[in-house]
Amino acid sequence: MPATSELELGARAVVAKLQEAGFEALYAGGCVRDRLRNVDPHDYDIATSARPEQVQALFRRTVGVGAQFGVICVLDRKMEFQVATFRSDGVYQDGRHPESVVFSDAEEDARRRDFTINGLFWDPIRQTLRDYVGGEADLKAGILRAIGEPSERFKEDRLRMLRAIRFATTLGFEIHPDTWTAIVRHAAQLREVSAERIRDEFVKTMLCPARVRGLDLLEASGLLREILPEMEALKGCQQPPQWHPEGDVWVHTRLMLSLLPEQVSVPLALSVLLHDIAKPVTYSFDEKAGRIRFSGHEKLGAEMTEAILCRLRFPRKEIDATVEAVGNHMAFKDVQQMRTSRLKRFLARATIEDELVLHRVDCAGSNGDLSNYDFLRAKLAEFSSEPLIPPPLITGKALIALGYRPGPQFKEILEHVQTRQLEGALHSADEALFWVREQFPLPNKADNPD
Repeated sequence: MPATSELELGARAVVAKLQEAGFEALYAGGCVRDRLRNVDPHDYDIATSARPEQVQALFRRTVGVGAQFGVICVLDRKMEFQVATFRSDGVYQDGRHPESVVFSDAEEDARRRDFTINGLFWDPIRQTLRDYVGGEADLKAGILRAIGEPSERFKEDRLRMLRAIRFATTLGFEIHPDTWTAIVRHAAQLREVSAERIRDEFVKTMLCPARVRGLDLLEASGLLREILPEMEALKGCQQPPQWHPEGDVWVHTRLMLSLLPEQVSVPLALSVLLHDIAKPVTYSFDEKAGRIRFSGHEKLGAEMTEAILCRLRFPRKEIDATVEAVGNHMAFKDVQQMRTSRLKRFLARATIEDELVLHRVDCAGSNGDLSNYDFLRAKLAEFSSEPLIPPPLITGKALIALGYRPGPQFKEILEHVQTRQLEGALHSADEALFWVREQFPLPNKADNPD
């Protein structure tokens, strides 16, 4: 068992109060699974024989987050604990929620849950385990098994299929053959689940260090075709062997995922998955040069990426960062030819660190040429003594003071000044103003009587 935390002490106090009032109360679900694996749970759910109104009467601060399903949130300082009455579920009409619930006992409550390893109860007062579904044995054996008939569990809640992949990935468990067969059989019905819920489970899988195994399970089960059908075309999409000796676009993408560090951001994981998403639709063979080309795949790929992530209801910030990475990933081949000003602007973008990792695994997962990556890292070190984009030497106010009229030319002038500043040709406001007067002469008053 993990060391006792403040969160566990708070949860134990809730259980103790329920038991002292004469009710049965136990830790339930994932927190029990995690504690038995010696992992500190990030939250504690509590199951009890107390009815919702009895829970609310017993605790001073509560919120009825799902009172119709017997769920009350108990608030204790900055901590929250979901306290759910033991129940069995009625018919699931929407493939996600039961139409009704019947309050029951601990055993019935365990049998309505998704997987055996999540159907365990722990009594923190008596320090005893309740196992009605064989979860302890499956936990020790590393098996993910649906409780009861797998097809029935997945018909009740289609999202459980994705949760199975996520648990198998994050826990390193094998999916029981009967459970796997049911996932494959019902994979197409994942489309009945909301995009937001699909997105959340998919992201958890892709953020896991074992993300390649997660991708393989999603692909083999048929679930990936429901989430990202565009990726199917990556299989068999051949690439120029001189640049991509590893194989087709699917092989390349999968290899890149395997080369990522354990901890990644959402945009980085997504940009690896989607950076070459447009290669199949831009594929052509240049007969004269005798080679495969994917002209403009980064531009079209950025457009496809935005459409995909909007479809899956990703937050705008994550969409924008991923789209920028996909749209810029081919620009890295030209960095050693960039002028200093352009290079500094390129390196100053907020997404550059993720894009550098994307470029590194793109190269490492193909021809292995990291010269541009090494060049950029060296330049970042070289430029580190001062801001990549320093404060401007002059502003529009200075131009007005010189006699220039506000207008479209202001932006052009200021950009030229910044470029020369970044190149090291201008160092002060006086130098900048002198240069502006020379390069952008003011019109003669005779030509401009106003």
